[in-house]
Amino acid sequence: MNFWETVTGSDLTREWKAFEARAEELPADYRAAWEQMKGHLFPYSGFTGRELMPILDSALGLLEEAATDGQSIHEVLGDDIAGFCTALAGGAGARDYRDRWREQLNRNVARKLSRLGG
Repeated sequence: MNFWETVTGSDLTREWKAFEARAEELPADYRAAWEQMKGHLFPYSGFTGRELMPILDSALGLLEEAATDGQSIHEVLGDDIAGFCTALAGGAGARDYRDRWREQLNRNVARKLSRLGG
């Protein structure tokens, strides 16, 4: 990846289009699960979503492999897609973007308050 791709995010756009093309090849129930998985995983991404791409790639690969093997979506993901996605993102208690922003805001406020008080 070169500097221009990093700044513009064109590499992410290309990768995202490839994910969606792969997802179109899945059976309907797997495509529906993919849409749900994306929705549950996005809160764990950063500003650009760059760190989420390997997780999405692995999740889509799992769906592709399971569909090829003829497994049902329930066999693969179980009853709790949100829980499955939480585990993919780093387990229960994994920090999402709100947690990171809250921590950053708290640090900034504490820094400003320490300057005013000291």
